[in-house]
Amino acid sequence: MPIPNSIAALSDEMRAWRRDLHRHPEIGFDCHRTARFVADCLRKIGVDVLHEGVAQTGVVAVIEGRASGRCIGLRADMDALPMDETGGADHASTVPGAMHACGHDGHTAMLLGAATYLAATRNFAGRVVLMFQPAEEAGGGGRVMVEEGVLDRFDIDEVYALHNAPNQPFGSFHTAPGPIMAAVDEFDITLRGVGGHAARPHDCVDPIPAALRLGQALDTVVSRNADPIGTLVVSVTQIHAGSAMNVIPDTARIAGTVRSFAPEMRDMAERRIREIAQGIAAGFGVAAQIDYVRDYPATVNHAREAGFAADVAAELVGEDLVRRDCPPSMGAEDFGYMLAARPGAYLLLGQGEGPGCHHPAYDFNDDIAPLGAAFFARLAERRLRLT
Repeated sequence: MPIPNSIAALSDEMRAWRRDLHRHPEIGFDCHRTARFVADCLRKIGVDVLHEGVAQTGVVAVIEGRASGRCIGLRADMDALPMDETGGADHASTVPGAMHACGHDGHTAMLLGAATYLAATRNFAGRVVLMFQPAEEAGGGGRVMVEEGVLDRFDIDEVYALHNAPNQPFGSFHTAPGPIMAAVDEFDITLRGVGGHAARPHDCVDPIPAALRLGQALDTVVSRNADPIGTLVVSVTQIHAGSAMNVIPDTARIAGTVRSFAPEMRDMAERRIREIAQGIAAGFGVAAQIDYVRDYPATVNHAREAGFAADVAAELVGEDLVRRDCPPSMGAEDFGYMLAARPGAYLLLGQGEGPGCHHPAYDFNDDIAPLGAAFFARLAERRLRLT
């Protein structure tokens, strides 16, 4: 199935939409301009229902088909990252300290392209709900949408999402049944001792030796507690202590992340981190304050829906460009909240060679936008087929 001519004809418009969004990135839930841009486009497209202010700055729109039927939800994330851009593109970010380094501008443009086609053709039975979500990078906008009842309010039966994939063959689709992105948790451990002069350590309770030992001991959560056949990553990403060369500090702090797929692995990691921190603190005579936050769940595709989505992709680009056994990534994605609430699938769309996501020189490849829009459109037409 080639890209429909009407979607191919939207290529320049999708490029313009995407580059406008790229110049004006917004972070977290503060996607006010982005949401207005999306809502204005949807009004011009002629959607049947439009809701703004969902999950603070999210936008939800409904397109009705030619007959009654089931309902599918298509999701695009809208937020950017808190970092400076270095790629030097003509359409580079105009906002210091913010850039679309993960392609959410492209995801939004692709879903707007699909919406344009679906609103014009309505060649399906049922309802398509378009969910433009803030705060995927941090804050869990997907969780907030679920908690606000978006899936129930619009009677959504299934959910689907696409994410660009740098350094994968251009136009290739990647998915798999089961886990495709990891759960992520955060730990922040403060060790409290008694500070003093560095010349008199015997008058102090130094938290730094405890912190050094703790940093090493946390490696054993993976190497000695996790099943080697399972998948678990514990990363210490921050160590903070002291402010002067001749002062033993009162506190030392260690923070990091835990990434996993299986719930039992997730539980074990939290339990062992708490036990190790408390044990080392007691051994060194310091107190441990342990803040452990369960963040995004694993993104787990449903087998039937993942297979169906792969079939749609194969119609579009050919079976040779569809990978149905994509290995799971240890990155995290808050679409997992939606997949925990409804059947559905998450797919990656290859955009060719270039800097990876979250790199300061990254840029979305506008040439894949027609493919993404066509995928969403064809998925809706096939899943909500007219009899």
